[in-house]
Amino acid sequence: QVQLVESGGGLVQPGGSLRLSCAASGIAVSINAMNWYRQAPGKERELVATITRGGITNYGDSVKGRFAISRDSTENTVYLQMNSLKPEDTAVYVCNTYYARSPLWGQGTQVTVSS
Repeated sequence: QVQLVESGGGLVQPGGSLRLSCAASGIAVSINAMNWYRQAPGKERELVATITRGGITNYGDSVKGRFAISRDSTENTVYLQMNSLKPEDTAVYVCNTYYARSPLWGQGTQVTVSS
């Protein structure tokens, strides 16, 4: 199957860290551009981070300096390291790429930042 499966979400206190994983099957993260989005209730879906086939990374302004996207070709997995988390980071985080000229989305993983 061609799919993306996120994991690693949970409850964390402000200032804490989480690492999200996006395990891919049917595609290779090493040759596909990969993206992380997030969506909170009442808000539009927001692009959080991207990594290109060439390894170039980009981040949304709200997470610059705190989040880092990376990939492991052996595990065929993309990661999102989230540090210095804020309550405003609370959202469902979703992995995304393009397959057969169409977007492919994972099911999402919930991140809740609260004291």
